[in-house]
Amino acid sequence: MNACTKLSSNLPRGSLVALITPFLHDGSVDLQKFRTLIDWHIGQGTSGIVVAGTTGESSTLSIEEHGRLLVEAAQHAAGRIPIVAGVGANATSEAIALARIASEAGADALLSVVPYYNKPTQDGLFRHFSAQAEVTSLPLILYSVAGRTVVDFSVETVQRLAAHPNICGIKDASGDMIRAQAIASVVPTDFALYSGDDFTALPYVAVGGWGIISVTANVAPRMVADLCAYMALGQLDMARTVARKLHPLTTALFCESNPIAVKHAVSLLGLSAPMLRLPMTSLPPELAECVAVAMREAGLPIANRNTVTHSGVVDPK
Repeated sequence: MNACTKLSSNLPRGSLVALITPFLHDGSVDLQKFRTLIDWHIGQGTSGIVVAGTTGESSTLSIEEHGRLLVEAAQHAAGRIPIVAGVGANATSEAIALARIASEAGADALLSVVPYYNKPTQDGLFRHFSAQAEVTSLPLILYSVAGRTVVDFSVETVQRLAAHPNICGIKDASGDMIRAQAIASVVPTDFALYSGDDFTALPYVAVGGWGIISVTANVAPRMVADLCAYMALGQLDMARTVARKLHPLTTALFCESNPIAVKHAVSLLGLSAPMLRLPMTSLPPELAECVAVAMREAGLPIANRNTVTHSGVVDPK
């Protein structure tokens, strides 16, 4: 058994939630609600929790806040659920620092996004992720989301990176099933393949994916977990039924840039305040109503619907 096989065996299959970061009305991180969300996901059948990823508004977190979230997650989860640390940055030195922080905090794995804004070459991507993988023994999951980063991995670069013993998976948010199959054909069989696109979770798992790192799971964790479980059991008809039910909800949750709508939806469940940090802005009332309608149609219990009508935005001082 090689190093990556050993590391990949610790990576979860099924539904991993790209967890939001709850904020208090003064803009500080709400650690109490954060712990509540972890407990809720464990009870709802979520397979893993991604902390301080892009859905967690990592680009607005300080290094200190980032580290505190990872420590809190690892300590509170206490081995009950794997904690995947978002450690992406557009500076390789910062990505390396975050990987070290995550390792010291007790995370189980790392998730690192393609550097944004810089527009690195394919060789730059190879060197960036190789450098990050060298500083910790944790399994590193690559994160491909070209809609946010512009530049993306080529299939050949994924293949090169997959040869590193600590680079053990990819979150692919492209929604491209041809690309998904191309990647699957060139990486080791123990390389963890996760969909990063809620709309195409079912076909992605059907072509060999391990599961999904999901935004929708913030709101409907049981349904997303069920979808993955049905696919794992080969119960395609049941999986299709869940996917059809999830589709209108997912559509509503992406009516604005993520995580604007999903943070509003989580607040409607009564699980956190609907606070965002600029430059994320409030969900307009008409879209807020669309989200509420989609949640009701999906059978989700909306709490405090009359008092929580729109998201809040914290203005930095």
